[in-house]
Amino acid sequence: MEPVIHTVRQKVLWNLRRIGLLPCRNHSSYAEPATAPPSLHTGQRSPPLLVSRLYQPSNLRDMGPENRMQGEVTCKSQRLMQQAGLIYPSNPGCYYYLPATVRSMEKLVRVIDQEMQQIGGQKLDMPSLCSADLWRTSQRWDLMGKELFRLKDRHGADYCLGPTHEEAVTTLVAHQTTLSYRQLPLLLYQITRKFRDEPKPRFGLLRGREFYMKDMYSFDVSEEAAYETYESVCHAYTRVFARLGLRCVQVQADTGNIGGKLSHEFQLPADIGEDRLLVCGNCSFSANVETMASDRTDCPQCKTGALTESKGIEVGHTFYLGKKYSNTFNARFSNAQNKAGIAEMGCYGLGVTRILAATIEVLSTDESIRWPGLLAPYQVCVLPPKKGSKEVEATGVAEELVHTLGRTLPHLRGEVVLDDRTQMTIGKRLKDACRLGYPYVVVVGQGALEDTPSFEVICQQTGEEMFLSKEELICLLGKVEIV
Repeated sequence: MEPVIHTVRQKVLWNLRRIGLLPCRNHSSYAEPATAPPSLHTGQRSPPLLVSRLYQPSNLRDMGPENRMQGEVTCKSQRLMQQAGLIYPSNPGCYYYLPATVRSMEKLVRVIDQEMQQIGGQKLDMPSLCSADLWRTSQRWDLMGKELFRLKDRHGADYCLGPTHEEAVTTLVAHQTTLSYRQLPLLLYQITRKFRDEPKPRFGLLRGREFYMKDMYSFDVSEEAAYETYESVCHAYTRVFARLGLRCVQVQADTGNIGGKLSHEFQLPADIGEDRLLVCGNCSFSANVETMASDRTDCPQCKTGALTESKGIEVGHTFYLGKKYSNTFNARFSNAQNKAGIAEMGCYGLGVTRILAATIEVLSTDESIRWPGLLAPYQVCVLPPKKGSKEVEATGVAEELVHTLGRTLPHLRGEVVLDDRTQMTIGKRLKDACRLGYPYVVVVGQGALEDTPSFEVICQQTGEEMFLSKEELICLLGKVEIV
């Protein structure tokens, strides 16, 4: 109780001295807070986010040969992300994700969390270091070949860095010996780093050796119920991409070394894509060319449409596994007759960092990043006048505008940055803002000093430029959706 009383006493004394009812003490037998306690700041302004303080060092953007640690920059997203200071190469297939990228990725994770939890997904976190015994039990230790990163501990035991977690999650569920049919379907997912020993990592975050992935695993009472779960996850994936404003195609796919009876890929059409797709122009049929006869041109679904080939970037993959893993690891549940049954399983992946890069690949221009609105690291960048210019008096107006936006639009707090590098011209800072892809850039110039102040607003996703009053600007930004 004494520490609480002491803390309250400190705050009361600090407040009395702050308003002049007690003299300030220069010497004291106890340490007084040098600054106001956090709870006393509630009525004060928060300092604006300043571009000069954001960690995007210009030297990390250098695309010269000495900094191309991963060979040639071979696609638009890789070049733009490095030029913008969003990523920096570490070693082949691995990158530093700089703060703006992490902000964008965290927003994508929130979108994914919302959609996965809407269909009953429960989030967990499994070890990246996986025992070789599990992989040998499923017979994938040898099947995966050189793709697995393998290592031994000091005792000589074999491990791998998990590229996927079917073995681990099924073992976890199998250890719950009291699992009831009433608890099914059970949908467990995680969003973690994954590892894959790519022979030729390339295209930046599109094909790396270390990456983030969302992987979900479902357990059902029957094959029919498992198919229903499979469909619900596919619909959730469709909603994720729709919210991002992306045209994603769901195509029939090969089950590969994961196995199972049914598989679909979610593909973003793009010329840089490594997957070849066959799409019917007459119906909804689409498939990865791996699942079709190479010379087939007629649609197997409608029988009348012609198949045309295109390329795509795989950003998601779903599998109906059946009992492939649940039988092997004995993942059982008690049915309505109190008898043991083997769970029907599915697994579902989304490439988190790949989605980030793929959206930049398909939405951006050759010179400027264009984010899906929900994923932009920051929504608004305010540009005050250049130091020493004739509009320099508007600098205070720019700073006040940032505070006004944070005060009147709470959902934008932490989303508005002030480009305080006023030693640079407006043109150079505007070019930088365009390259970084802020959805809204507000230029504070001569118009801000007029009797009816106005601001130049550039909507980078549409290319629209307009002059708005403060009230009109607040109305426009009030419609911005934040996740």
